[in-house]
Amino acid sequence: MRITKTLIAAALATTVAGSAIAGGFAAEVVEAPVVVVEPEVQRSSWGIVLPLAALALLIGLAVSTDNS
Repeated sequence: MRITKTLIAAALATTVAGSAIAGGFAAEVVEAPVVVVEPEVQRSSWGIVLPLAALALLIGLAVSTDNS
């Protein structure tokens, strides 16, 4: 009975000690964070020219209608 308790205690101690160093003794590897840089959006002059041209066309059509 005495040997059985000793063996059970030894097995329990081995199990607990094994899980305490499960990660190993190696240094932790820390990776650099990934940084995503968005490219600058190139602005186009068509963004304002096209609506102004459409507005001028609509005004021209409104003025040129014949009401005879």
